[in-house]
Amino acid sequence: MWKANAVVLVLAAGLAGFGTAQAQETVKIGVILPLTGPFADTGIQVDNGIKLYMKENGDTVAGKTVEIITKDVGGIAPDVAKRLATELVVRDKVDILAGFALTPNALAVGPISEEAKKFMVVMNAATSIITTKSPYMARVSMTTPMVNEVLGKWAYDNGVQEAYTINADYGPGNDAQSAFQRAFEAAGGKIVGADKTPVANPDFSAFVQRAKDANPQGIWVFIPGGAQPAALGKALAERGLTPQNTMIMGQGELTFESALESMGDSAVGIITGFHYDYAHKSDMNAAFVKAYNEMFGRNPDIYSVGGYDGMHLIYAALEKTDGKTDGEALIDAAKGMAWESPRGPMSIDPETRDVIENIYIRRVEKGPNGKLINVEFDKVENVKDPVKARM
Repeated sequence: MWKANAVVLVLAAGLAGFGTAQAQETVKIGVILPLTGPFADTGIQVDNGIKLYMKENGDTVAGKTVEIITKDVGGIAPDVAKRLATELVVRDKVDILAGFALTPNALAVGPISEEAKKFMVVMNAATSIITTKSPYMARVSMTTPMVNEVLGKWAYDNGVQEAYTINADYGPGNDAQSAFQRAFEAAGGKIVGADKTPVANPDFSAFVQRAKDANPQGIWVFIPGGAQPAALGKALAERGLTPQNTMIMGQGELTFESALESMGDSAVGIITGFHYDYAHKSDMNAAFVKAYNEMFGRNPDIYSVGGYDGMHLIYAALEKTDGKTDGEALIDAAKGMAWESPRGPMSIDPETRDVIENIYIRRVEKGPNGKLINVEFDKVENVKDPVKARM
């Protein structure tokens, strides 16, 4: 197992060769993603976004060839992520670290980015504190508090005075619930009940019944994908709790494309907050979705746009530094960077190095072809991570 002090010693031994990085004609980007195991599709979608961006923009930037070295971390494996990052820095002499679909892996690699002074781009992992782990790190995805504090305030402002929360009892679920509750109560709302479910929960009957007994105006939910959204939809329908009589809401994973396919018509009317969906209306997104489908035979999702925008940030930063690859130059170039993404306008906060973007409020509706889609009907613009804003 790689201990922190061992990593520092190995990195220190390898640092001597870093001075030649700027003279190289190749920019090496080490990408760490889960490409096998339970989170494989997440990693594949990030990787697809990277590949599409490079297909559209070429493999040269600022006169240098871009080389991607991809490593499979296999899942939530911080020790493996740390080892892979160390190998990429010391043995493969990468200039930039990128990827990071999962929070524990991103947290483990942050100190390596700091020690080796390597620019690090987080393309998905969403826990607020991640970017505090290295001054050379920037994030292009979102944070869980961004979405759920926006949703909590929005719910109160739109008629929900009493809410019940149900969340999977693990880090992301608990963080999301705390964020929703904080903003909802700050706005004037009251949480009339809160339930935590097992992470792998096949039956929501008891939880939904308790929520119904509390008679709230809204129910906020955070659960993993897979089979759980369909099980939740079934429990709600059986107890007569529908989006037509109770506001059912949650973070965007609740109504992912795959979740909607499994939930069926019981999902119509569910409200979610999120930063991207393939149904987002813009010319840039229409072109992005078309190109993505042509290349991969499926729709993009938040992971795909994270990989795509992560590569945009890397390319734009390299252009700004005229190809210089040291961490200080690249992070300085990234700070304050703003651009138009398939998700809409976004930028990198110059103070926190975290993403600033729109959070969209969406409602599940039937599209023209009868397929269920998330339709944006409200938004909050230029949202920053509220946790770091309070810090």
